[in-house]
Amino acid sequence: MTQAIINLDLMEDRILNIVKAKEGFSNKSKAISFIIGKYAESFLEPELNPKYIQKLKECREEGYGKKYSSTDKLRKDLLD
Repeated sequence: MTQAIINLDLMEDRILNIVKAKEGFSNKSKAISFIIGKYAESFLEPELNPKYIQKLKECREEGYGKKYSSTDKLRKDLLD
């Protein structure tokens, strides 16, 4: 496990305490880990997220991504 010394201003410390209390963490380290995890889920490219790969596999198995031989057939399906 890596340890780090971080400097937080007053507002950042208050936000960290709010996250800690709201999520029921016993210390700020767990709150920081939670925030980092949320960032990874929300902002990293989906290709990096294993859940995204699993969802793609499920979509392929269910038959999503129907192919059309012409735009007329696509328009017909969209308008029906």
